Amino acid sequence: MSKFEFPEAIKSRPTYGTLEARPGKAHLFVADAEGAEAIIDLAKADSGLMAKSHVIYIPKDTGDKFVSQLQDLGINQLYVGPSFEAAQTRLQRSLADAHMGLQVYLCGTEGLMGQAQRDAMAAGIPHTAIQTEHRGSVARRMQCVHCKGITEDVMTDPFVCSHCGLNLFVRDHYSRRLAAFQGVCIDAEDPGNVPPSAELYS
Repeated sequence: MSKFEFPEAIKSRPTYGTLEARPGKAHLFVADAEGAEAIIDLAKADSGLMAKSHVIYIPKDTGDKFVSQLQDLGINQLYVGPSFEAAQTRLQRSLADAHMGLQVYLCGTEGLMGQAQRDAMAAGIPHTAIQTEHRGSVARRMQCVHCKGITEDVMTDPFVCSHCGLNLFVRDHYSRRLAAFQGVCIDAEDPGNVPPSAELYS
């Protein structure tokens, strides 16, 4: 099973639930990697849901593992793409063309869900109306508060900013606008005094 129980944290840190089918004429799913499992589980619980659904799926490092299972669900419209960036125009167009009552479901990694939620909010959907379920990797999408660069898939704390090279402390502070956690220089007052890097949640 690809679920992970996140420890309690500060209020700005996102929390995730379990996807549940909601009444609606149209359903939009955005998922990556093991997020496909959440869609498959929901389809088992509500066999008619997929016929009204548009699924945007990014396999990432799972390759074709879940693609055939998704294809067998009778999804009305299934898009399988190489990255969120490649799928983003499709997502934004789907949100722009949506009618009242669209149900939005996000599942998979925090980075994917955060970016898709940001786009849905920009289209006028309140974040409280968007369902999310974490599956798979606990890697974070981090913004360096110093250079503003984004580093994807951060798995260690501290980590080195991929843009400016500073040693950054992984914080739970989260920005919905940026769809990223915030990283701050860990050795600003004592340059070079950097603790050993450890895997997140280890």
